[in-house]
Amino acid sequence: MDLRTLRYFIAVLEAGSLSRAAGSLYVAQPALTAQIKKLEAELGAQLLERSHAGVTPTPAGMQLYEDARRLLSDADALRERIQRLPQGPEGSVTVAAPFLLASLLLGPVLAGLRRSHPRIRVFVLDDLSLMVRKAMLERRADIGILVDTPQLENLRCRPLARESIFICGHDVDGTVAPLLRRLAAGGYPEIDFVRAAQLPLVLQSRRFSIRQAVEETASRQGVGLNVVHEHDSARVIRSLYQCGAGFTFTPACSLAESTHQGRKDWIVARVARPALQRAYTLATSAERLNDAATQVVADALAQETARLVRAGIWQAELLS
Repeated sequence: MDLRTLRYFIAVLEAGSLSRAAGSLYVAQPALTAQIKKLEAELGAQLLERSHAGVTPTPAGMQLYEDARRLLSDADALRERIQRLPQGPEGSVTVAAPFLLASLLLGPVLAGLRRSHPRIRVFVLDDLSLMVRKAMLERRADIGILVDTPQLENLRCRPLARESIFICGHDVDGTVAPLLRRLAAGGYPEIDFVRAAQLPLVLQSRRFSIRQAVEETASRQGVGLNVVHEHDSARVIRSLYQCGAGFTFTPACSLAESTHQGRKDWIVARVARPALQRAYTLATSAERLNDAATQVVADALAQETARLVRAGIWQAELLS
């Protein structure tokens, strides 16, 4: 006995005739008759009284009719409930990311997830790299993009990308351009670290990872830094070097934000000899399996990273 046979039986009873029911069901009458006889055999009871006028239910047939209607109604309700269930992953995911990278990466990721997974809500914590790590360790974020942290206790870390550090600013008096080394293969020119360190620099304080990397490299090279402005605010630093007050060290991910690329005196050069680089790791909790929503967002971050790098929008090297 299946639901289709019960529907056939109900249709016969409500039509009052096997022939009329066969027409409404688009089933051949002999096939419909065979289905009713099979149902009677399975239940061990006669369900219909047949006459030249049509069919009428026996007591057993009337009982089956009432029960079958309820059963089919429940089956239809069950189907509707299942179809109303969320399609695809659903939930809230918090992403912690360094603010310079967040400007490049998070916009396309959030816009794409809105289209592909509208039931996933993503919250972003953009902060210093140190604070991103802290947010992950304190479990305030489900996913973190860590800087120069290949492994961390209680976190599952996945290599993401490595980028170079550049020096940029306005060459107001034309003294910096001759210091640059043009690459035969094209791309950005290079500047030796020692020469970059001697430029008038506008830098953030030592709380910031780029400043720390610059200080450590300067110490190893035995040179000092010519810092003319020091501020914690990234917006203030950007305003200073864009108005010609000095040069700054900046990661490749922030180059796309510059509005001065077309100007002849605007300098963007990769720091070399030694090169300054920073690596990014995609981190999730190692203490629990990622739920479906978290996995979707993590995959979206990795895929968008790959797209940006392969398209040349982000001057970086993929690590995963």
